[in-house]
Amino acid sequence: MNAPTNLKNLLPATNVQQGKELVHESAHLHVTGTATYIDDIPELTGTLYAALILSPVAHGELIGDGIDREAILKEHGVVAVYTAKDIPGENNCGPIIHDDPFLADGKVEFIGQAVAVVVARDMLYAREAAYKAKVLVKELAPVLTIEEAMAASSFIMPPKGITRGDAAVAIAKAPHTIKGTTRTGQQEQFYLEGQITYAVPKEDGQLTLYVSTQHPDGNQREAAHALNLHTNDVEVICRRMGGGFGGKEGNASIFSQSAALAAFKLQKPVKLRVNRDDDMTITGKRHDFRIDYEVGFDDNGRILGADITLMSRCGYSTDYSGPVNDRACLHIDNVYHIPALKLISHRCKTNTQSATAFRGFGGPQGMFGIETVMDEIAATLGKDSLDVRKINLYQDPAISGSPDTMTTQYNQLIEDWVGDKVIDQVEKESNYADRRKSIQAFNAKSKNRKRGLALVPLKFGISFTATHLNQGGALLVVYMDGSVSCNHGGTEMGQGLNTKMAQVCADGLGISVDKVRITATDSQKVPNASATSASSGADINGAAIMNATAQMRERLKPVAARMLGCSEADITFANSEAHGGGKSVKWEDVTKQAWLDRVGLSVTGFYMTPEIKYDFIKLNGRAFYYYCYGAAVSEVEINTRTGEWWLKAVDIVHDVGKSINPAIDKGQIEGAFVQGMGWLTMEECIWDKKGKLLTHGPSTYKIPVAGDIPEHFNVTLFDGHNMKPTPFNSKATGEPPLMLGLSTFFALLDAVAASAEHKALVHLDARATPERILMACEKVKAEVAQA
Repeated sequence: MNAPTNLKNLLPATNVQQGKELVHESAHLHVTGTATYIDDIPELTGTLYAALILSPVAHGELIGDGIDREAILKEHGVVAVYTAKDIPGENNCGPIIHDDPFLADGKVEFIGQAVAVVVARDMLYAREAAYKAKVLVKELAPVLTIEEAMAASSFIMPPKGITRGDAAVAIAKAPHTIKGTTRTGQQEQFYLEGQITYAVPKEDGQLTLYVSTQHPDGNQREAAHALNLHTNDVEVICRRMGGGFGGKEGNASIFSQSAALAAFKLQKPVKLRVNRDDDMTITGKRHDFRIDYEVGFDDNGRILGADITLMSRCGYSTDYSGPVNDRACLHIDNVYHIPALKLISHRCKTNTQSATAFRGFGGPQGMFGIETVMDEIAATLGKDSLDVRKINLYQDPAISGSPDTMTTQYNQLIEDWVGDKVIDQVEKESNYADRRKSIQAFNAKSKNRKRGLALVPLKFGISFTATHLNQGGALLVVYMDGSVSCNHGGTEMGQGLNTKMAQVCADGLGISVDKVRITATDSQKVPNASATSASSGADINGAAIMNATAQMRERLKPVAARMLGCSEADITFANSEAHGGGKSVKWEDVTKQAWLDRVGLSVTGFYMTPEIKYDFIKLNGRAFYYYCYGAAVSEVEINTRTGEWWLKAVDIVHDVGKSINPAIDKGQIEGAFVQGMGWLTMEECIWDKKGKLLTHGPSTYKIPVAGDIPEHFNVTLFDGHNMKPTPFNSKATGEPPLMLGLSTFFALLDAVAASAEHKALVHLDARATPERILMACEKVKAEVAQA
């Protein structure tokens, strides 16, 4: 069967599993402590341990190898030490542009860059030797901030832009204008399981790498290139990760290649597991952005023209900064029609860790920019921000009279618009209007505590913006006892992907889900797999599984037809049976007979996302297969004398299409919201003047905890379906809900404005920490007092 580009002709055998709230397939293992992560794999005899020697300066030239090799080898328990000069092949962990060595070569470009890998008989010995090692380097002046990079014209790639209409003319003619700057901060992925690789040499120069990774194919190829091996000489296996959030998409290669190099050289198993401090010091964060804007609008708050400049701190190498910044450009509209737009995106090179993938992948930063504009327009006109948001929504051409009002700035026609319906539903379910009145009454009586409310919507495009990555593969194996093993290219990082894939597989074969086992992601079972990112894991891998199950049903139909004495056309599979001619036969009997009849019981499935026609140079065309929509209402309370704040209530309506597993989807929505809230309010990366990260552990870097979650936390799945033929007409849930956290930030802005009776504009960058909230309150109160 040819690989499908859509699923219209690949319907599952049944829809029994669709919509079932099955428990996460590893839940019982998680709660009993028996789930096997990389560090839990039994170690082979002779295993050695590696640690990385890190650069102490943000920018410098290495002297010689950059280390005193003899001194390090004299340290207790040390077996070997390797630098860039010991790499037989390509020294690169850059996922797109090969500008990122996994061991520094000739120069260092950020504090924490790996200079060498030390191997010892014990992990403690390796770490002690690495910490004691002196890096030989001639320090140079670093570029650390966005402003420094802009002044020095320091960029990792040329700027990109989008032009729609004549923004300058539209702004000049507008009755009202605003002009300003806002900023979003970095964010550490803070996965529970740190970066780790266990590299095991095999016969004939082969290697097996057990890696905590979102992209086994990338780790496989890069290790092979580094060691001058063929790709088929390296196997990468990942059963599960303890979290990823984008931080193990490209960054995992720093560690997997270092461990692979040591194992290959020594022909001994080598484990490299970094501690939390080193993990945070070495790896990239979410890109922080500076956003400059000038916007013209009418008396109702409708945007007439916008001139927006995005500047992001990308770090020292390209990494994923190209597509991250592209996606920020593609989401600068969020749910709003901007008739005239001039957008420029600058990608700044700095001597900091290479900023990398993080849940949302640039979309949150773009949306933050336009939502800041919406809030400021509302404040300028004295309107409720929800009214301004509504009047700027994309509009049905049947109402507006022009398809332009449902066409994005990158010329993609929105075909599945339900943004207005989602907003209306959450507005009603949250009792927005009544709560607004209640908050106004509270604020009128309360002197030092103020409350704020905000409803913020989202539209998030689903697909890799690199078109060639929109493909998935699967391997389906049926055993003669009727049990099924299914492998796919996606990776399980706690998000429940494997649970959903088991449901898709079971319905594809018409059997119960307990007959299906989803096995560890393995680069030698499903080759050339795209990373599990871009919220595409369930879509592309589920579609590949559906392709595989459709093939298997066709193989088994003749067997079942002979057993039931009917035509193949009459055969259906349901309830773990084959049915036809008014009779049925057990699934297990069909599979056993198929084996006896010498029918092949393994197939590969494949899928490629159709309709994507996008020019990533011009940022123009159909970038996304479909969109997800959502909206959240947050209510907060602040103490205007201390800046402390509390999240009082959250109401969410989110579009997941026809959910494969509502329990898992709701969990993803709740977790994403909290992570987005954390990014915007409390998670802060602080650097010293020399480029050293000071917040490199849980004692100094604050993430949300259970106490930050309100009792009133309502999540409703929007009653809709994906108009595109995805598995069960479901939609992605991995990244989109993170942007729902924007509602908390803008509720805080509303509360700060209330501290000055909404008589002054509030300027507050993200993160809205208590210190910044306090200073913002003091500033607006002072402005009102001076007026």
